[in-house]
Amino acid sequence: MSLTQDLTNLQANNRAQLPADVATTMAQATEDLANSGIVDRSLKLGDMLPAIALLNATGQTVDIQALLANGPVVMTFYRGGWCPYCNLELRAYQQVLPEIKALGATLVAITPETPDNSLSTTEKNELEFEVLSDVGNQVARQIGLVFTLPKSLRPIYTSFGIDVPAHNGDQNFELPLAATYVINPDGTVIHAFVDADYTKREEPEIIVNVLKKLPVKA
Repeated sequence: MSLTQDLTNLQANNRAQLPADVATTMAQATEDLANSGIVDRSLKLGDMLPAIALLNATGQTVDIQALLANGPVVMTFYRGGWCPYCNLELRAYQQVLPEIKALGATLVAITPETPDNSLSTTEKNELEFEVLSDVGNQVARQIGLVFTLPKSLRPIYTSFGIDVPAHNGDQNFELPLAATYVINPDGTVIHAFVDADYTKREEPEIIVNVLKKLPVKA
């Protein structure tokens, strides 16, 4: 089954369990975010990636530019380990990790969660790729992915047992859009997926096919 189908099934199951007013509020928030134009202002095809160096789940610094010296980099931004859609995505990318590596690329995931929380996500999903902490959403902000969780959603998230400030280590209620990029070794974005709807994610096989079209490094 594809990631898209898994996400669709999860969304249908979740909606069936939500009170109508909650479902309406959540849908309206997604629509408002889409209408804000944030996607159009984000990093896109042909743009240059800024310099990025972030801590991984064990507190070590990972420099994206250093990774690019060895080949293309696949970067996927996710909201946090508390998000079931994010966990589905991470597990789906873990499944294609051998193909990504075989094509000479490196996969990294980026989250606003603190390293302690990203370590929990890494272990829970048995991930074998780097999960980097963009504390304060500094990188996501640079590339236009950051939005503030609407006040209308905050009590709903709390009722779900989700404490965004505790996960992120700040009181800003800021999150990144769902986004996946393929970065050429020269730092150019050669594939961009960005969506204001957090239930939508890039299909891993699409990323694999993008990598297959790149020239093989001698």
